[in-house]
Amino acid sequence: MPLQRASLRHFILGLLTQRPMSGYDIKRRLKSLSWLVGEPSFGSLYPALKALEKDGLVTMELENRENKPSRKLYNITEAGIQTLDEWISQPAGPNASLKAFVMRLILADNLSRSALIAQLYQRRAQIAAHRAALEDDTRWADDGADSVQRMALEYGLALANAELVWLDDALDRLLAQPQAVEVVQGD
Repeated sequence: MPLQRASLRHFILGLLTQRPMSGYDIKRRLKSLSWLVGEPSFGSLYPALKALEKDGLVTMELENRENKPSRKLYNITEAGIQTLDEWISQPAGPNASLKAFVMRLILADNLSRSALIAQLYQRRAQIAAHRAALEDDTRWADDGADSVQRMALEYGLALANAELVWLDDALDRLLAQPQAVEVVQGD
């Protein structure tokens, strides 16, 4: 099933692969990424953490601190890692948002090199098709230099072109890296 939208639930799991975190730590990390992925409220973050715990995807333990209140630390479980791997390995849907793409890219350490390359090629095809549609729309837009509609379409084209340049560069860098050779040991 293709990924159609970004998932706070899965993104939290991805953050917890880096280290155990409190809700406040997760909120702070999400705030630092808000210009890329948005920023959930505490009202959506804590219910998501509670649901992840209920589903056995994270565990929570109290950390006692000297002269400070104890805090809840969340850890990802093996089931959580498996759920995250399944989510991140899904192909993005044909209309996946930039937010969904960036969230998956931030968690790309959980992908194999070949899966990452495949997802970048998929995104490239999506953006190239989007750019072609914008170019077609631009041809039909009002030719007036002050046309706000034309300006909006040109803005969309500039973003699509910039993303295509970035995708091509990222793919070139990944494809230029030597592949690791897997050694299979006999019993």
